[in-house]
Amino acid sequence: MSTAAELPKAVEGPVKFIDDRLGSTTFFKRNIKKVFPDHWSFMLGEIALYSFIILLLTGTFLTLWFKPSMTEVIYHGSYHKLDGVKMSQAYESTLNITFDVRGGLLMRQIHHWAAILFVAALMAHMLRVFFTGAYRKPRELNWLIGLGLFTLALVEGLFGYSLPDDALSGAGLRITAGVIESIPLVGSYLMFFLFGGQYPGDAVIARFYALHILLIPGIILALVTAHMMIMWHQKHTSMPVRNQTNKAVYGYPFYPVFMAKTGAYFLFTFGVVALLATFAQINPIWLFGPYDPSGISAGSQPDFYMGFLEGSLRIMPNWETDLWGHTIPLNVLIPALVPLGLVMTGAALFPWVERWVTGDQRQHHVNDRPRNAPTRTAIGMAAVAFYGTLWLAGANDIIADRFDISLYATTWFFRFGIFLIPIIAFIITKRVCLGLQRSDSATMAHGYESGTIVMTPEGEFIEIHKPAPEDQKIVMTSKEEAKPALAAADDNGVPAPTSRGPLGHLRAKLHKFWTFDSIPVEEGHGHDHEIESGESHKELTGKGH
Repeated sequence: MSTAAELPKAVEGPVKFIDDRLGSTTFFKRNIKKVFPDHWSFMLGEIALYSFIILLLTGTFLTLWFKPSMTEVIYHGSYHKLDGVKMSQAYESTLNITFDVRGGLLMRQIHHWAAILFVAALMAHMLRVFFTGAYRKPRELNWLIGLGLFTLALVEGLFGYSLPDDALSGAGLRITAGVIESIPLVGSYLMFFLFGGQYPGDAVIARFYALHILLIPGIILALVTAHMMIMWHQKHTSMPVRNQTNKAVYGYPFYPVFMAKTGAYFLFTFGVVALLATFAQINPIWLFGPYDPSGISAGSQPDFYMGFLEGSLRIMPNWETDLWGHTIPLNVLIPALVPLGLVMTGAALFPWVERWVTGDQRQHHVNDRPRNAPTRTAIGMAAVAFYGTLWLAGANDIIADRFDISLYATTWFFRFGIFLIPIIAFIITKRVCLGLQRSDSATMAHGYESGTIVMTPEGEFIEIHKPAPEDQKIVMTSKEEAKPALAAADDNGVPAPTSRGPLGHLRAKLHKFWTFDSIPVEEGHGHDHEIESGESHKELTGKGH
């Protein structure tokens, strides 16, 4: 590893060529040797980036043959089971790509698998950032950009999923139309803007297509660029390792090490997606048939990233109300907006809420271990449990059918579970984190169990404890102790400005909740009879006398 490097000879010529014309030697010399820390979890964001590149490449291929039109035609193509069936041009062109364009089916499946991997990698990357506290000052803006990318990825996936105009995607499109119409005041305007009239209309595919291939990818590309530029300027966060501090980055230089690793990793990612597309069938639209607004199929499920919205719709009671002469369908509006709104709004505000509660105004370039921030980790796991419960609820009919239980029983289970399961997840996670902190504290104070049993001169049998390795000590002592609560009053008994009023009392209570059971992890001296060399003891072994 290195913290500095000379300009490699392999790039000296190209850099000189560019510098002679643009005068940019200083920039290239400074950045070609930029150091990047190394940890496997940092690759999660790179997987999302590589998946997006694959999506752009395969999407360009598909646009050459796809026809975004709802004009009705009669199919006479290679798939004889649908010969003579009326369908839209969009569905017909998708069948032609699948059966008549060389490599068309493979490209369709690569595109679909890459879309799923893109969203999954974004989710995993954001969870890594949250659980390690990598969103803290000065990286709040990049955290907001990541949330924006995730939201756009969901919308982009929904639009792309709807383009083939098959029976499965059409069912999802009908739900989308109902959700849009349920929004007060602007719902009808959005409906006409997207569908060109009453559902199903005759323009939705063309309009979704324009948004899917132009507007949303352009915004995602701009946000990815901004995300990378901010990360490059602020430097990448690092895990707690030897020589890593908040002021110095310890890792590998951008060239040649990081470039070689990231290039190979892109090829690995592309290879995995290609293998999935080759051997794992996904979205076989020819089996579903063209979309018919009058028909519906049982057991239809969206892609995994939309499953939580499906689940929230399924478990919501049939509530509605009237306001000022207008019907407000709460059974659609609440599940469509509240779950995602709670998670995304909470995530967006969390860096500032945490800073306000803890009073921590420092810049952080070294990540936390999740166990060292038990309240944050527990909140994150509660959010994961909330999402997972809704995701499972989206398959309540499948669960009822496979396990031969009542559909109403599964629905009521999830109605209670959506409140109880996140609370249980919070409690269990916090207890686990505190238990792991106690384990680290015990290891630092007494060492770790060596498995060697010795007998003292007094006849007592004890196990030798050995000091933790130095690298392990660095990791365990990386925990930042919580700042003490702000004084409620000064020496004269005058209340501090920050402790006055309802907000001051709320902040004090939240600070106590956040930090009161934190366990210090410090290097101790241990017990003399536990951490010893064992020279004065008689060791018990399996050897003969």
